Amino acid sequence: MRLFSSVNDVTNVQQLVQEALALKGNPYAHKHLGENKTLGLVFLNPSLRTRLSTQKAALNLGMNVMVMNLDKEGWALETQDGVIMNGTTVEHIREAAAVMGEYCDILGIRSFPKLQDREEDYSEDLFNKFVKFCAVPVVSLESATRHPLQSLADLVTIQENKTSAKPKVVLTWAPHVKPLPQAVPNSFAEWMCKAQSEGLIDFVITHPAGYELSKDFTQGAAITHNQNEALKDADFVYVKNWSSYKEYGRILSDGKGWMLDHSRLEQTNNAKVMHCLPVRRDLELSAEILDGPHSIVIKEASNRVWAAQAVLKNMLESL
Repeated sequence: MRLFSSVNDVTNVQQLVQEALALKGNPYAHKHLGENKTLGLVFLNPSLRTRLSTQKAALNLGMNVMVMNLDKEGWALETQDGVIMNGTTVEHIREAAAVMGEYCDILGIRSFPKLQDREEDYSEDLFNKFVKFCAVPVVSLESATRHPLQSLADLVTIQENKTSAKPKVVLTWAPHVKPLPQAVPNSFAEWMCKAQSEGLIDFVITHPAGYELSKDFTQGAAITHNQNEALKDADFVYVKNWSSYKEYGRILSDGKGWMLDHSRLEQTNNAKVMHCLPVRRDLELSAEILDGPHSIVIKEASNRVWAAQAVLKNMLESL
């Protein structure tokens, strides 16, 4: 594996999930793979779980790790070719990415969308240029349209906590005070649709009208604007806010009536509740659920380590 940016980069999803669970049981079994190898983690946006879990995963594999917050510590990057750089940009991505590839055996890149121009964001121009010019394997630490390490950890968490052979998984929109990207729900939907196509789950998406995700990520999912209908008999409920894709980056409603609480959870099959974190308590998700027995958000966050370790292991094996 030389690129991990979506479920489409994975040859066998079930096998990767099982690798992550095996690594959880024996974290240091493959420590020799990373000896004298360096992972570079490049962040253009804040991170807690992604940074710490990926660092820990690399250390478990014997790797050295370098971290750079490029938005604060690096030069302003130019990404367009044919530009006379007489403005605010100091370094071209061609040189910056190439130099990072000289210093590192694997690179992880994290960048967010601006939520102003859908075509620009969904082109993944910045991420793709890092991949093109660094000349080493690249793992997405979240991009404008996807968060594959989170989604792999989510699938690992479902596999680990399911009580039936084919659980019902529901992705439900939640309220928020500011417009958020579609990256996490896009990615979760993409991975769950893949899992559904392999007979592992049944998958439903529910959201208010106007919050439809791009069809590129939701092929095969059942989609409804009726949250109560979606929640009926659910085994897992994944809570997440996102802004509109069609009216790009906009908040279309105050979200009243969409926050998951215990009364809504009663319609489910004693469902386990997931969220990628950070979560705004009693806005996106009720504190009573987060602090109660239905919540598996901490287990889910813990599995970020094993998801990242499984991906890095595959990349190291390809070097």
